[in-house]
Amino acid sequence: MNHTREVEVVVIGAGQAGLAAAHHLRRTGFEPERDFVVLDHSPRPGGAWQFRWPSLTYGKVHGMHALPGMELTGADPARPSAEVIGEYFAAYEETFDLRVRRPVDVRAVREGTGGRLLVETSDGAWSTRALINATGTWDRPFWPRYPGQETFRGRQLHTARYAGPEEFAGQRVVVVGGGASGTQHLLELAPYAAATTWVTRRPPVFREGPFDENAGRAAVALVEERVRRGLPPKSVVSVTGLPLNDAIRAGLESGVLDRLPMFDRITEEGVEWADGRRVAADVILWATGFRPVIDHLAPLRLREAGGGIRVEATRAVADPRVHLVGYGPSASTIGANRAGRAAVRDIRRLLAEQEPVAA
Repeated sequence: MNHTREVEVVVIGAGQAGLAAAHHLRRTGFEPERDFVVLDHSPRPGGAWQFRWPSLTYGKVHGMHALPGMELTGADPARPSAEVIGEYFAAYEETFDLRVRRPVDVRAVREGTGGRLLVETSDGAWSTRALINATGTWDRPFWPRYPGQETFRGRQLHTARYAGPEEFAGQRVVVVGGGASGTQHLLELAPYAAATTWVTRRPPVFREGPFDENAGRAAVALVEERVRRGLPPKSVVSVTGLPLNDAIRAGLESGVLDRLPMFDRITEEGVEWADGRRVAADVILWATGFRPVIDHLAPLRLREAGGGIRVEATRAVADPRVHLVGYGPSASTIGANRAGRAAVRDIRRLLAEQEPVAA
């Protein structure tokens, strides 16, 4: 398909943030396919949830917030979260007639003609007056580099390719990372693996008691300040700490969550510290998080000297036509919902101030 189609708004991504934005576009009078289009590169509904490992059941999911206008009720906590949330997202798309186009890969967003943006995709090009970027982070796993990494004779994998604990039976596993994924992996692996070792750059912070609204606002503010300064965002979870639940307590008591500081190098047989301590390993599992998927925005030159995109609310400071939802402070599920609403409100104001210009 080589012709360019025109819409008022293009939404890239159909995860939590993209669907929330599409819902608010729909409810404020925008018609799918005529006024806006949602492009998603995944094979089916579910956003990044569809790629989660089967042992991550819905009951283990931390803080899944419902999409606007439709609650997720009656879900079996023993079912894989990929199935539960995938089915929920599919039902949501159908209920609100969002007409998500998939699989569509967005290759680049660049300046078009007549003040419009040109969105180049595997399904042709779209000319739009505004863009909502909701591409998340799942497709850009972060792999730290350490001396000797290429010499390791065992297996290295990232959380993005983790399929469950059974494949590690009888193996010695080093888990790297102090977030929720790292602790979940360790607790799952311990009954199967011959040995597990947990290493993190910083001592993990465990949070006791309820995480109330004031604490949430304070955490979001810390992340928001970074993106306002044009720095790469940290996840909201990185400033909230890990909830000290029964499973975590059991892991601490059993020694499974006995954390070691980050090693200094990787050897053929495992990992090693500067003081001479060594741990033999068959597998290194990198639970080291993800980075925002924003390379397709590179032609617009939105990045600041600090490496991130400077954002006010959801709007890219360098280009008010571009909104980033699910980025930085809106990376949580509830934050993504609010960001979708805020982006649509801002875009409606922007479009109202301008007379449509023919491309």
